[in-house]
Amino acid sequence: MSQPTPQQLRVKPGRQFPFLSRHPWVHAHALISDGNRFSDGGNLERGDIVELVDMDGNFLGRGLVNPHSRLRVRLYTYESATPINDALWIERIDAAIGRRRLSRKAEADEAERLIFSESDLISGLIVDRYADCLGVQFTAGALMKWRQPILDHLQQVTQCRQIVVRVDEKTAKYEGLDPEPGTLAIAGVELNEPVKYRQNGLDLTVDLVGGQKTGGYLDQRLNHEAAAGYLRGKRVLDVCCYTGGFGLVAARQGAENVVGIDSSASAIAAATESAQRNGVSDRMSFLQEDCFDALKRLGDEGQTFDAVVLDPPRFAGSRHQVDQALRAYRRLNSLAVDLLPPGGILVTCSCSGRVSRSEFLNMLVDVGRRQRRDIIVLENRGPAPDHPLAVGCPESDYLKCVIAQVV
Repeated sequence: MSQPTPQQLRVKPGRQFPFLSRHPWVHAHALISDGNRFSDGGNLERGDIVELVDMDGNFLGRGLVNPHSRLRVRLYTYESATPINDALWIERIDAAIGRRRLSRKAEADEAERLIFSESDLISGLIVDRYADCLGVQFTAGALMKWRQPILDHLQQVTQCRQIVVRVDEKTAKYEGLDPEPGTLAIAGVELNEPVKYRQNGLDLTVDLVGGQKTGGYLDQRLNHEAAAGYLRGKRVLDVCCYTGGFGLVAARQGAENVVGIDSSASAIAAATESAQRNGVSDRMSFLQEDCFDALKRLGDEGQTFDAVVLDPPRFAGSRHQVDQALRAYRRLNSLAVDLLPPGGILVTCSCSGRVSRSEFLNMLVDVGRRQRRDIIVLENRGPAPDHPLAVGCPESDYLKCVIAQVV
């Protein structure tokens, strides 16, 4: 790909410090003025290479621009001598896969995250492997200009049977793209049925073409295993169960009974099928219902459970939604605590990167105070190791999973 001399974009006074700390996101409001460049007759297009400089013209980083997004530039290098080209994506992909091999190499029939966006220095790219297929999600419109060399190298290094590319509706809206609910990237190879894989001793399937994002949620898989150890012999309520996650592993490891609740009919159908396939359907049942409505109803009915699992979707998509998200977490956890007898187990999660771990724990402090219950944290966990944290991008420290006893 030919490379013209990158244009420079200048940040406002005092706005350079995140980029000196190697944060990859440059929002439009951090730039002095780019109105002329991004007007209809402007000279920058989505995916063009730009250089970010401070007020004095000092180099801060090099990245890709998207004039259609408020997240105007994503930075990929902070070294002036490092170009952005096909070789950079190849190097970053190889490094990300090599990072996963530092500890344990996943088995061929298992699932793993191969590339985790900012944490692997490829902001806007998520790649999950399910056995011999890849689910690829582009969350950066600017990166779509470089889509083909990225997909070609992924296929080469993984020798996968098929790649399914996703651009969800929310990403498309904010990045100025057309949604791609499930585009097959290897010509002549069709996925006519869900992909089978193994995880936590379970036989599972994932619909890469019609499912959510890149398929399942692999970040929680070790938390599923850890939580199951506390749930043996217990009656468990699994709220926002999606395709079965926590509940399936708990049932397999000896939970007496699991009731799963989710608002998605397709998720409930997938969870029911997985329970049958893995021989635990006699100990599992599922309800399609809103999580807040279900918890309130169960409380009004006077029902109790030995353990409640809360794994809701992201409540805060931006820093402006943090207070609203904390109120939602507080309400959800308060309703759950009311269903637990003294000594009951609460497994509560947050995947909102804008909500910090300290804020999440303080929310639990408030729940204990309001409900007049003591909440004792047994484990304070994060995502699986294939979801690493880039310290320069604190938003990549997103997943909180607290296993607690409520007394």
